[in-house]
Amino acid sequence: MNDLKISEMMEMQMELWELNKEKWSPMEPSYGKSSLLWMIEEIGEVIAIIKKKKEHEILENEEVRSKFVEEFADVYMYLTDTLLRYKISPEEISSAYMNKHMTNMNRNYQKEYSNYIVLEKEAE
Repeated sequence: MNDLKISEMMEMQMELWELNKEKWSPMEPSYGKSSLLWMIEEIGEVIAIIKKKKEHEILENEEVRSKFVEEFADVYMYLTDTLLRYKISPEEISSAYMNKHMTNMNRNYQKEYSNYIVLEKEAE
């Protein structure tokens, strides 16, 4: 089983686009929003499976799990497509991801979001 690198995913997505470029939109930034909207639709399909099949079936039913993972793959494909359209390199997104991870590791979420957290007693 493969553990794909971002660069490999981008190469695969470009290969698919090259195969279909006569029918698909150009690989340009002006079509990035469209790719994001398609990705959101795929996220909706992931959510629909969670709502309809619940966690137990996703974890235990091979057919449901396969479909669930397939929909996540679609999300990754549209995300990768969007990165490509905005000319974001694997190194650029990797660096941003690592930097954001370090920022998040040092965050105090409870303190930051204390204004948004409503305790039951306060809600009454």
